[in-house]
This record gives sequence, C-alpha cells and structure tokens, in this order.
Amino acid sequence: MARFRQKSCITGVALGLLIFVITVILKSLTPDDHSYIDASLLGVLPQESQRDGQRHGHLQANSDAETLGRAADAVDRETQEERLDGEDEDLPPPNYSVHVFYYTWYGNPQFDGKYIHWDHPLLPHWDPKVAAGYPTGRHQPPDDIGASFYPSMGAYSSRDPSVIMAHMQQLRAAAIGVLAVSWYPPGMKDDNGEPTDDIVPLILDIADKYQLKVVFHIEPYKGRDEKSMLENIKYIVDKYGGHPAFFKHRSNTGKLLPLFYIYDSYLLSPDVWAQLLKSAGKRSIRDTPYDGVFVALLVEEKHKEEILAAGFDGIYTYFATNGFSYGSTHRNWKSIKAFCDSNDLIFIPSVGPGYVDTSIRPWNTQNTRNRINGRYYEIALGAALDTRPEVISITSFNEWHEGTQIEKAIPKMGRKVGYLDYLPHKPSVYLELTQKWAQKFREEQLKWRP
Repeated sequence: MARFRQKSCITGVALGLLIFVITVILKSLTPDDHSYIDASLLGVLPQESQRDGQRHGHLQANSDAETLGRAADAVDRETQEERLDGEDEDLPPPNYSVHVFYYTWYGNPQFDGKYIHWDHPLLPHWDPKVAAGYPTGRHQPPDDIGASFYPSMGAYSSRDPSVIMAHMQQLRAAAIGVLAVSWYPPGMKDDNGEPTDDIVPLILDIADKYQLKVVFHIEPYKGRDEKSMLENIKYIVDKYGGHPAFFKHRSNTGKLLPLFYIYDSYLLSPDVWAQLLKSAGKRSIRDTPYDGVFVALLVEEKHKEEILAAGFDGIYTYFATNGFSYGSTHRNWKSIKAFCDSNDLIFIPSVGPGYVDTSIRPWNTQNTRNRINGRYYEIALGAALDTRPEVISITSFNEWHEGTQIEKAIPKMGRKVGYLDYLPHKPSVYLELTQKWAQKFREEQLKWRP
C-alpha cells in the first residue's frame, strides 16, 4: 500500500513481495456503489470553520515574481510553435465541455528553493485517541512524497515551463478543453504552499498554444465574503479576461460569460452570496462587466435549495469518491440534474479515476476508492453521461495528495513506501480513457440537441 510507513523489521524482499500481493488483490476488487454517508461525520469536510487539509490558509505574499519571469523567458516560443505544428495533426480536438481541476501548488529546490506540497505533513485524526495510533511528521521528497502514486516527471515544480508544457500536451492528448486552475488571491495561499497567482500568466500563454482554455477554481481563503469575492472577480476579469485562453461559457441568456467554480461555497450563507449574485444584491455583479457563470459546490442534499436561494448559476460535485457525500454519489446525479433543469441551473457532475489520501490522512482508509484498472473511472463517466450534462468536470488532473490524478504516473519503490501504479497499463492510460469518453460525450451531445 502507498501509506507512509514506520520502520519495520520486514526485509526489502519480503516487503516488495507483500506490496505486490496487496496490489494484485486491490486491482481485482470491483467498484463499490457505497450508499450515501453523511460527510460531516467523517471529519473531512469543514462545517463552520475551515477544513484541516492542504488547501486553506492565509499568509503574507512570499513569491518571487522575478524568478517566475526568468522562468517564463526560458520558454523558447519559436521551438514551442514548431513543436505544436508537428503535433497538432496527431492530437484530438479539445472538447470545451470537458473541464479538469488543475493544481499549481507544487515546488522543488530548482525552481522554488525548496520542496512545496510534495513534503506534505501527515494530518492527524480529529479524535486524539485515534490519532495516537497513526504516524506523524512530514514527507521527505524526492523519494518520499505526499502521494500514493508517483508522477512520471518526479517531484516537479508548477513554475517550471517545461512541466506546464508537458501538462498541456497531456491535456490536449486527452481531448480535454478546459482546465480549472485552483486559485487564491494574490498574496494568499493554502496551509502548505506558497502564493501562486503569479503562475497564471504562464499557464494562460502555454494553454493557448495548445488551444486550451482556463477557468478559475476559487478556493475558500480566510476572510472570503461577498465583498472580497467582488474584488476577486474584478481582479481576474481585469487582469486575465482579455487573454485568448480565458474561457467564456454561453449562459442561458445567450451571453458569453466567464465561468467560476467556487469551492466550499456552502461556508457562506445564501443571504451573503445573494448580495453578489442576485440582481437586487447590494454588491450585485449581474448585468455588469463582471457578470459571470458561478458554479457552487454541492455536498449535502440541503445545499440544492441554498444554492438556488444564493443566486448561483450551477452546481458541481467535485469529490471523486462515490458514496462519500450526497453530491458525489452517482445514483443521486439524475435527481440533481432534474432539480437543476427545473430551476434553470447548470449541473456539472465531477468524475474521478479513484481516491486514496492515506499518504496525508493515514486514518482515512474508509474513503479509498480503488481504480480497478480504469473501471472505476469509466463507471463514473458513464453515470455522468447518463444525466445528459452540459459540462463534465474531472477530479483531477494532478491532485496527487488525494490520488485522483489522471496525469502520468510510474511504478516506483521509495525508501519508506511502495507506490501504487497504473500497471498493467502504461502511464498514459487515464489520458487515453479520457480521450475516448470526451469523444463519446461530443457524439452524445450532438444527439441531444434539438
């Protein structure tokens, strides 16, 4: 298993054999259509306060814009364009109805002066008695990273232009059209990272070379309210809205508007959101240059009515764990879609290839969802298509901590851990499956149109 391990008397050979046997067993398991579990009881989702996890936090800015600028200058535009000219014939067309959640919080000594996020701490269980039975500490890259799989590019930096180019090539190869970039306002960051807004210009430039589009997945930073959100929207639209890679969605009014995913939207009450998202709100962005399509996270069933009352334009489910929450449970998707249809909302189901976060939450085995050689992913994609959605989102391209990535991974044995892998398939298997289903989605959408 890919869990952080304490020292053991098991020999290297025996350990390797044990890992092999366990991996074979896991890959033989069938998908588990778990019944709905109240996510709040699992202690993973936040209630009134923010979640103990890797995403949320607020500290002073500590990014070096000059360093990133030099990195951006290192990209040879002519070489890149020549490369794309040769590749374009072999790459499938992007499907702009397929979105994928993308994370830019990784760092390494070469580009960032230290490892960032790959050295993720092991998060304690909320019950001290349970926590006492699990290891603590931090991971030690590059052999020991905070993930159960190992990336083909190693412990990379999200600031490395060659990494971004490789990611965009993988996304195009998968026929994905839109990446939803995890975003914090300038100077803010998650609990374990550094500010990343200054990476966005490079992502937009390289995405455009691959005919990809970018939307913003706004994270729940400390102090987020309707006032700060208005400033966020103005900042994003003013700074990035004119870029050719900035995605705009055709709304139900026929307008082309920016689309924003709002993570943990339920942490603010509907009355607060309505001040921004309803026409009569004190800070309303409706029918202004900053109007957009705002998509809220649905976790519990009661969130449906709250999202509607708040003035949101759509719903997404994010979690790649079938049965973890009401929103992430596949069998609930048709009824959620019916609710959205009757209330003029967009329903965006989120599909994932599996889930395993025991590298950072070693106590959370009950939420592991085995990949089963791609079957789990295809079942999720099939369930999503059955709802006839306008958009499908994928969790995720590279959220390695939670094991939801479709990015290329390789077999690896670290000093303290044996990583899971995609065998017997090659590292690109989930990109290939995505490409197949993106094409199927395109064909189905043509049939659904009147």
